[in-house]
Amino acid sequence: MHTDTERCVRAVQSKDGRFDGWFYTAVLTTRIYCRPACPVTPPKPENMVFYPSAAACQQAGFRACKRCRPDAAPGSPAWNERADLVARAMRLIADGTVDREGVGGLARRLGYSARQIERQLLAELGAGPLALARAQRAQTARLLIETSALPMAEIAFAAGFSSIRTFNDTVREVYALTPTALRARTPRGPGRPATPGTLALRLPYRAPFTAGNVFGHLAATAVPGVEEWREGAYRRTLRLPYGHGVAALTPADGHIGCRLTLSDLRDLPVAISRCRRLLDLDADPVAVDARLRTDQRLAPLVDAAPGRRVPRTVDEAEFAVRAVLGQQVSTAAARTHAGRLVTAHGEPVHDPEGGLSHLFPTPDALASLDPEALALPRSRRATLTGLVAQLASGSLRLGPGSDWSEARARLAALPGFGPWTVEVIALRALGDPDAFLPTDLGTRRAARHLGLPATPAALTAHATAWRPWRAYAVQYLWATDDHPVNSLPA
Repeated sequence: MHTDTERCVRAVQSKDGRFDGWFYTAVLTTRIYCRPACPVTPPKPENMVFYPSAAACQQAGFRACKRCRPDAAPGSPAWNERADLVARAMRLIADGTVDREGVGGLARRLGYSARQIERQLLAELGAGPLALARAQRAQTARLLIETSALPMAEIAFAAGFSSIRTFNDTVREVYALTPTALRARTPRGPGRPATPGTLALRLPYRAPFTAGNVFGHLAATAVPGVEEWREGAYRRTLRLPYGHGVAALTPADGHIGCRLTLSDLRDLPVAISRCRRLLDLDADPVAVDARLRTDQRLAPLVDAAPGRRVPRTVDEAEFAVRAVLGQQVSTAAARTHAGRLVTAHGEPVHDPEGGLSHLFPTPDALASLDPEALALPRSRRATLTGLVAQLASGSLRLGPGSDWSEARARLAALPGFGPWTVEVIALRALGDPDAFLPTDLGTRRAARHLGLPATPAALTAHATAWRPWRAYAVQYLWATDDHPVNSLPA
């Protein structure tokens, strides 16, 4: 979008927050870059240039605006809507791959050469993988400076910088303030958590946002010991690259309250990225709802509760296991089966603030389980053990950088994997916005209620008009049912 100068100028002049994260406005006279909804008086059009990423602005010598905080804007929806190389690379960079494994590690995960990845990122985003990772480190550093009382040296290494000097230089370059001055600007209020390793943040999103469907779904399907709904917040344990953590996510007006307790602060950017992905916070609800409103049968549902999100996951392998456990059983039965696996094979954690007790077991931990100990039909035991073996060996990859078509094909080849299981994993684990569940009982019941074609083949044909947002159409269809997944718990 940043190449459409006239459209970008109109968005900036109207301070349209829907475009935050789509592009960034750099002002030639002040050398500052902003989000489109910046509250200051818009500059003259001839003084504006537009970039596709904060990293590109920083590479061009612009610093972040202190008013609109462009690094805190929602991410571009494109990276969760697309399955091409650039989108997969951006999801992996957000998950910290470059910081942990370098550009070489990013290239190995994507199956391309480092030069090819560099070339495509530069062409579309104006910055390579190192610059994009550097921009993310700068944002992490700002969060730690403003939300914790940690010494600057600890913040530097927790944010991923290799030296304190690099940390100081980057913060000064991006924010035009030293780290100490940046902390001095932060209001000193009673809200700063006193527990070591605990941070309180706000996660922005694009309005509208219907919290009931995503939080209701997560709470209604919560696995005991791993997830819970407590005092108006969805809480769950997180398995992270350097340790573990607990996330508490609370719906609020204009943002999601996020309280993270981490065993290693180097996991902060990954934890934030996974929480945003879990709640689908980078979606573009205006574009989604506009397409779905074109169907006269869906339009009343969209108008009644616009901005529904797709509840996703923080751990793709975990969700794949849970999808198998949920085959042809009720939500309560699926929770019971998953809870038994957690108790027997999960890693214990300490949660002084609630009732969380375990991390969900890894595929390696489940690879050694005795199928006869599972209270499941024999065919489903074989399905589960086959899936776990593929995940543990690395033959099946469901991470943020996975190829959606390839993952679907590998899942469909496993014994016991039908269209419903493959598509529910595509919808919630892979994050495909066009995943569709025409054989799902709730989908078919809603279709009959709305007068839509009820057979899977006919419904799939009708849903062609909903593409590429069929996963969101499923959320609106499910909303017609009186089920706990559709509303916040009392």
